[in-house]
Amino acid sequence: MESKTVSRKKFVAWMAAVSSLLTVPAILKFSARKKSSAKTAKMLTQDGKLVEIDIANIPSRKKKIKEAEIHKWINKKTSL
Repeated sequence: MESKTVSRKKFVAWMAAVSSLLTVPAILKFSARKKSSAKTAKMLTQDGKLVEIDIANIPSRKKKIKEAEIHKWINKKTSL
């Protein structure tokens, strides 16, 4: 009769596989939590204050600013 013994290498390999499988749900939970918190964006106002804005409120169609508007904005900021 042969008795089945588990070698040390096989035991270590199986334990490594099992521990890696147990960490997968924790990683998935962490990445899902990270995605849900990305519903706001931090932006600067014209007067230099940092605000958080919902991404849904940001228009998807972007408007190119004109050079005259840039000069007005800079002049307002420097006059304060």
